[in-house]
Amino acid sequence: MDLVKLRAETVGSQARAHFNNAGSALPPTAVVQAQHAYLDLEAKLGGYEAVEQQQMALERPYAALAQMLSCEPDEIAIVTSATTAWQQVFFGLPFQRGDRILTSRAEYGSNYLAYIQAMKRHHVEVSAIPEDDLGDIDVGALESLIKERPQKPVLIAVTHVPTSSGRVYSAEAVGRVAQREGITYLLDACQSIGQMPLDVRALGCDYLTGTGRKYLRGPRGSGFLYASRKAMAKHEPAALDIHGATWTGEQDYKLDPTAKRYEVYEMSMAAKVGLGVAVEYALNLGMPHIWDRVCSLATLMRQKLEELPGLELHDKGRQLCGIISFSLKSHSPAEVKAALASKGINISVSAAPSTLLDFRTLLPTPALAASSRATWPPAHGSTRVQSFSRLETSAAPACSWTVASRLSMERATASSRAVPASGKQSSAWTAQRCPLKDTCQTVFTKKPANIRG
Repeated sequence: MDLVKLRAETVGSQARAHFNNAGSALPPTAVVQAQHAYLDLEAKLGGYEAVEQQQMALERPYAALAQMLSCEPDEIAIVTSATTAWQQVFFGLPFQRGDRILTSRAEYGSNYLAYIQAMKRHHVEVSAIPEDDLGDIDVGALESLIKERPQKPVLIAVTHVPTSSGRVYSAEAVGRVAQREGITYLLDACQSIGQMPLDVRALGCDYLTGTGRKYLRGPRGSGFLYASRKAMAKHEPAALDIHGATWTGEQDYKLDPTAKRYEVYEMSMAAKVGLGVAVEYALNLGMPHIWDRVCSLATLMRQKLEELPGLELHDKGRQLCGIISFSLKSHSPAEVKAALASKGINISVSAAPSTLLDFRTLLPTPALAASSRATWPPAHGSTRVQSFSRLETSAAPACSWTVASRLSMERATASSRAVPASGKQSSAWTAQRCPLKDTCQTVFTKKPANIRG
């Protein structure tokens, strides 16, 4: 695997240390070139004419995502974001007063806002499924919640990997319960798609949503939905237009027989083309190889972090992924972000409402999450894995870092990069003062034996 080639295929890695891949990853050159070529064609031919000429490229994401998820292309919809996909499913469900929704404690904020809307509009009830001692969904508690009333819940909606910690929920175990009980199961895979292998048949989900801009390293403004044929036979999308349905009479319409019923006519066709290229890029690298490398780096980072005095790891779970969360009494999240930005290191800051229930369990105050990166395998035998981190802010001095291993094509020369310090209350940090410096350098520079460069 050629690291030099892989890094050369990620232009942004030449100038910055991009640790914000949990937000939006740096795309490979192939993705950028595909988008540019499509936009150029639109400028020369016209938008509709470009669509007619580029049918194969526009169909690419359906086949590629079907291969990645082990489903059929007609079960895939391409939309503008993961939230759009999720909302097309959720708000299309025919909720009635007294219906129950079961969700995870680490549910993403946008999803939970939709639950609150459903509570207000339809008077549904929402319950968070308890977690076991390891921070995983307690399947026994889930079964008890289902059986506590004669009327079963109408929906189980779970975020596979939370934005606030490195645990991976046992989505397959939830799926087995949902299938046995005949309950619709909606899985938010925003943080897991592209990081680990996913098989919707094994997961047992009726719906799965994801974005292109995170681990898949695709364009912003791209997302997707998997909708099983069984689910499509039961439910309609929240909103229709003439792309997803045909107007057949003054009071009638006919849904598209495929998951394209969840799409709308207008979206960036260049983003759609780029998404197909990005998914194929990951497939060529091999999801099992990507996942193995992510776990290896995350394990190493956790081991090194445990050696640091004054640092507490918060990740717990039967299965951990690239995200590593820990707390460190130091500077405010805003200071951390500013200090890193001054050294050419990208991170982001998000508030506790991103996963409010989980934050209240994890820490009494919102947590700080930062990113680091390492190396993993890309197309044509090159590999590069990156650890990304995210910041979650609070006014309190206690903060928690999150470091996540993320597939990325960026330079891993940590020795030339400054990383945050946790000493005095100052934003003028240097690499020499940073207690994480040696830990980060070890992870950044560690390479498997079969990687060159």
